Amino acid sequence: MTAVLWALALALIAIGVVGTVLPALPGAVLVFGGIALAAWIDGFARISGLTLGVLAVLTLLAWGVDFVAGALGAKRAGASTWALVGAALGTLAGVFTGLWGLLFMPLAGAAIGEYVAQRDLHRAGRVGVATWIGMLLGTAAKVAIVFAMVGVFVAALVF
Repeated sequence: MTAVLWALALALIAIGVVGTVLPALPGAVLVFGGIALAAWIDGFARISGLTLGVLAVLTLLAWGVDFVAGALGAKRAGASTWALVGAALGTLAGVFTGLWGLLFMPLAGAAIGEYVAQRDLHRAGRVGVATWIGMLLGTAAKVAIVFAMVGVFVAALVF
């Protein structure tokens, strides 16, 4: 039974790492869940409650970055609600269109949403790019946080 639980913990961590770039999966939360399960399986011998507390803070930070980064880029450019909705829908559509879709569909979605709201092509392009840059920076920050979490996990197991 222990082997099955370890496999589940590692699967949660792996799916969580993938989930940091896929919008449908709560990446950092899944990674934390896998690490918490691993700590529990091990009786908190190698992964202490303090370590889990630090990882919980990192999880909350990654979750917060997800919301704040795109919104800051959009706010800086004066984006409308339609631009944010368009970026979210573009991100969702990007999941089904491969890597290039994941990278560029949020840009297109934000620009289209802003164009629908304002009917100004120049503004729509500016807002689309600003929203997209915010989302990319947010994703980069989430990836860095998740890899730090995995690094702490591996270090706790090895050392």
